[in-house]
Amino acid sequence: MNWALLVVGFLLLVKGADWLVSGSSTLARRMGVSELVVGLTVVAFGTSAPELFVNIFASAQGNAGIAIGNVLGSNIFNTLLILGVASVIYPLAVTKGTVWKEIPFSLLAVLVLGALANDALFDHADSSCLGRIDGFVFIAFFAIFLYYIMSIAKVTGHPPGDGAGEADCSLSRSIIRVTAGLASLVTGGKLVVDGAVGIATHLGISETLIGFTIVAAGTSLPELATSAVAAYRKKPDIAIGNIVGSNIFNIFFILGISTLIRPLPVTAQVNFDIFVLAGASLLLFFFMFIGKKHHLEKRNGIILVLLYLTYLAFIVKRG
Repeated sequence: MNWALLVVGFLLLVKGADWLVSGSSTLARRMGVSELVVGLTVVAFGTSAPELFVNIFASAQGNAGIAIGNVLGSNIFNTLLILGVASVIYPLAVTKGTVWKEIPFSLLAVLVLGALANDALFDHADSSCLGRIDGFVFIAFFAIFLYYIMSIAKVTGHPPGDGAGEADCSLSRSIIRVTAGLASLVTGGKLVVDGAVGIATHLGISETLIGFTIVAAGTSLPELATSAVAAYRKKPDIAIGNIVGSNIFNIFFILGISTLIRPLPVTAQVNFDIFVLAGASLLLFFFMFIGKKHHLEKRNGIILVLLYLTYLAFIVKRG
């Protein structure tokens, strides 16, 4: 029964994200927002929506292991496996802005998380916890990211009504898609959390491991599908922009909202995963200057995939 809840929940999350992205993209274009801004906001947020709704329910129910594991696990999955697979499919050319602004900003998100999640280390507290004050800090950084997006919009914006395929989707149909997408995400998020907690309890394994593996991979399916298809269609900006944008959303917005709902206790072993994510972000940045400049090549992708498989084996063994 728990596995059935998990599968149905994932299916609803993926379909809900698809409806949300397609409907929101059309609405954004009708409002005159550029494709670049849509990619950094609507697509990144839409593909991160499963993580958001899973974390909302996990936080509300006090399942801190799933909430933290989902965000960190998803970001590691995104950076190592999804970008690895996408660059193997087709080498990804990366814009100068993404190299020098968005990738470093995603690294900053990891460093901020590492600092705020280590009360025991920095403040000599008895235990570490991501509290509501930390949540406000995350949201403040997210506001800075949005300000950056708006500054791009002023430069790259275009008049409303010139989005490709807009004629095929009416305004009312777009609104229906957005509404249906949100409903599917809410339902799917609840089912995934319930199923994951049930499986962890039945098998006697930790919620954190479930969060880092099954839940993280499942909620990253929209990012995987989006980036893989984008790479196949030779649209590298969408493939890598979707992942970098999603990683920023996951930490600053989703984890920020999660900690505002309920403070999340943090175990010491999470520091290893934060270290892995920081290392993956740094490696992605360095790859931009190794070989063909500002390109994520196939050989880089193979390295990223192998690193993810090594990490996965380690956390399963760790339990």
